[in-house]
Amino acid sequence: MSAFTKLQQQFKRLSRIQHAAAICGWDQAAMMPEGGNNARGEALAELSVISHQLLTAPELDDWFEEAHEEITDALDIANLATMKRAWQHATLLPQDLVEATSIANSRCEHAWRQQRKNNDWQGYNTNLKEVVRLAREQAGYFAEHAGLNRYDALMDIYEPGMSSHKVDNLFGEIKTWLPGLIDEAEEIQKTRQVITPQGPFPTEQQRQLGLNIMGLLGFDFQHGRLDTSTHPFCGGVPEDVRITTRYDEQNFMSALLGVIHETGHARYEQNLPRTLAGLPVGQARSMGVHESQSLFFEMQLARSLPFTRLIAPRIAEAFQRQQDPAFSADNLYQLNTRVKRGFIRVDADEVTYPAHVILRYEIERELIEGGIDTEHIPDLWNEKMESLLGLSTAGKNDIGCMQDIHWAGGAFGYFPSYTLGAMYAAQLFNAAQQHLPGLEEKIGNGDLGGLFEWLNKAIWSKASTLSTDELMRQATGEALNSHYFKQHLQQRYLA
Repeated sequence: MSAFTKLQQQFKRLSRIQHAAAICGWDQAAMMPEGGNNARGEALAELSVISHQLLTAPELDDWFEEAHEEITDALDIANLATMKRAWQHATLLPQDLVEATSIANSRCEHAWRQQRKNNDWQGYNTNLKEVVRLAREQAGYFAEHAGLNRYDALMDIYEPGMSSHKVDNLFGEIKTWLPGLIDEAEEIQKTRQVITPQGPFPTEQQRQLGLNIMGLLGFDFQHGRLDTSTHPFCGGVPEDVRITTRYDEQNFMSALLGVIHETGHARYEQNLPRTLAGLPVGQARSMGVHESQSLFFEMQLARSLPFTRLIAPRIAEAFQRQQDPAFSADNLYQLNTRVKRGFIRVDADEVTYPAHVILRYEIERELIEGGIDTEHIPDLWNEKMESLLGLSTAGKNDIGCMQDIHWAGGAFGYFPSYTLGAMYAAQLFNAAQQHLPGLEEKIGNGDLGGLFEWLNKAIWSKASTLSTDELMRQATGEALNSHYFKQHLQQRYLA
């Protein structure tokens, strides 16, 4: 048996362990009783240790060296490179650090669910300090090996090839025009009347509506399901994708758009090439590319006027509101494109959303680099929120720095992916329009097959066989260009 084959078998074993961990993690967030958390945290830590042992087995060093001499096929070379990247990351970390990180992250994330409800910053900070300490320690190992700063070393895990220098330039450019665009959009919308649909909207009716729209968007229910959690997410594995949302019986649109967003993630996962299943090269390219798919579904597609006209009758029927003017397509479109400064990132419109991401990016970069400590977060958050959106979170950490799950779970370096994803999505949708004449009319008629076929060919089927820049070049003709994002917002909100 060749060394390359041995490596593939080892990584497929690893993927099965990660499969089990993913479903355990979903259950922890969606179904597990409160009293099970300590045992579940220990179980997930044990799976992390087993995964780490598989990735750091002594024989892998020789296998990688031999495999380089065995292969010439471009796909095999890409496969070997992605396996080696994962191996190098794992071999840099001591096993006790891996285990301690898993336990600390699990403890902090689970406690956060109640602490956020109680606006308990002190309790949250007690756990967060340990999460940050361990994240800095991990980042130090990665940074020394790669010759990067600590934050870039963590961001590279989620967005390979991206750097804080590039992000600073991209986000710095956005900050030059975003405040003015927000002001102008708000001014334009003052003249437009919007009717807010009045609840209650029973949770079960919302759930059935979500399932209906998931079906319209091509979700494969033989390989996935919809559930409820504190924070919406897409988890599981490509063969068994678990998406969640949360329901507000006074606002059905929040859950529905959350479902559509997570369905974008799910369609990407469900359409990754099965011939590469279990191998790193068969996984999604990056978090930014992943987010581009969810935002393609939610922002580019679902909030468009043609798609709103398509689903408006389904929404009205779901709540038996066929005669209610609040449920007309034009009113729902105005509702879904309303620009309003708010505290909550996941509920933000697409114009103000980048401000939420920039705020988090700037804080977590300084936190990992050691420029600030966790105690500084609430005041710094409030300062940046007032600067970017004119809102104060003083004393309201539950709707401020405690609102997201990411830091509680140790996911530092992740936040830039959201706005990078919005940029990728705008550029991809522009390319889709060029490749698919009459796309808006087809969307309005419910003819979505061609669009999904294009996405599959351009993004989903490529998995991690290409760099992000090359993936975008093949799909759109150029690497990431923020012009398309600005153009999209101007056309939708200032026209």
